[in-house]
Amino acid sequence: MSAKANILAKLRNSLAGTQPVTDDYDVQLVTAPWTYPASERITRLRQLMEAVHTETHLTTRADWPALLERLLAERQLPSLLIAPATEHGAQLDAHFAGREGLPRLKAYDRPVEEWKAELFNDTPASLTGTLGAIAATGSLILWPDRREPRLMSLVPPIHFALLKASEVYDNFYEVQQKMRWAAGMPTNALLVSGPSKTADIEQVLAYGAHGPKDLVVLILEDA
Repeated sequence: MSAKANILAKLRNSLAGTQPVTDDYDVQLVTAPWTYPASERITRLRQLMEAVHTETHLTTRADWPALLERLLAERQLPSLLIAPATEHGAQLDAHFAGREGLPRLKAYDRPVEEWKAELFNDTPASLTGTLGAIAATGSLILWPDRREPRLMSLVPPIHFALLKASEVYDNFYEVQQKMRWAAGMPTNALLVSGPSKTADIEQVLAYGAHGPKDLVVLILEDA
C-alpha cells in the first residue's frame, strides 16, 4: 500500500462509529446584520465604493451612452475596449456610429495572442457589464465569459462598469442563494470593490499595480 493510500485509509477508519454533527447553522447570523431597505442599498454601495477611490454615477438605460461619452472626453481617452456581442456593447456601438471626433471603439473579438501587444500597451480603457453588486461590502460582481474575457476588466488602466440598480443585493449569502451557486459555481466569479492598489513596507499606497488604476461604475436606476 502506498503512503498516500495508507493515510487515506486511516482517515476513513477514524470516522467509524461516529455520527455527523447536527447542522444547526443559523442563516440570520450572516444575513440579518447586513440587510438594508431597498431605498438604501444604492446609497450604501456608493459610499463604500467611493471610500476606496471608485467613481460612481447614477444614470439610466437610455442615458448611459451619452454619460460615458462625456466621461471619455473629460479624460481625453482616444479609444475604448468593448465586447460588441453584448447588449451594452451593441448599444454603445450604435450611439457612436457615424459620428466624428469620438474615441475609437475597439472590439474584443479575437484571441489575445493575435493582439497582445496592443491590448497591454495601447488600450487605455474598457467597458464591461456586471452580474450585480453587494451593498454590505461595496463590491461589484464580475462574471467573465467568452464574450467579455477577464482581461477586459484587468488590463486597461481605466475600467468602466455598468451596474443595474435592480441587481444590487444586500449581502453575499443572498447572491449565492438567488444565483444558485451551490448548483453550479462559476469558474471565474470576481468581487471588485475598487481600483487595483497595493502598499509597500513603508505603507505607501499605489494604485494600478495589479490592474486598473481607476474604476468608474455607471448605475442604471431604471434597470
